Amino acid sequence: MADGGGCATPVARAVLQQCLQARLQVKPQDEHQQAQWVQIERGMVLYVCFLKGATEDILPKMVSALLNVRVCEAASGKMVSLAELPGSLLVVPQATLGGKAKGKAMQYHHNVAKEDGMRLYERFVDLSAAGVAVEHGTYGNRQVLHIQTNGPYTHLMEF
Repeated sequence: MADGGGCATPVARAVLQQCLQARLQVKPQDEHQQAQWVQIERGMVLYVCFLKGATEDILPKMVSALLNVRVCEAASGKMVSLAELPGSLLVVPQATLGGKAKGKAMQYHHNVAKEDGMRLYERFVDLSAAGVAVEHGTYGNRQVLHIQTNGPYTHLMEF
């Protein structure tokens, strides 16, 4: 498995973005109710995608690496992990991270099947919640995201 840049074929991708605040729509407005949102304050937005070959075996390694990598800026200016900040995590399912350009279009043939992706995503969220306060998006839905940062400090990790 790749570990943030190794040469093995990745089975998962994650993009991390530190934030001062983030708000994610998890259910759109309809004729019966207002849109539903989740929100975090200072912490990290994490976009996650599972690729073919991903199994639950990779999840503990992913969670540990993502919660402990030093990509959050503390008040002192020192880079710390989300666990050290302390901060909250907003997990956003992002199947588009598995896309590859073919001509002028994107294809997603390398993503896991939707049912497998949903199962892996739900387990990933559960494991993450053991380490930090977590909010999360809805797998398989388009979601509206509002994010406030003190600079685009974005990282891609592959597993």
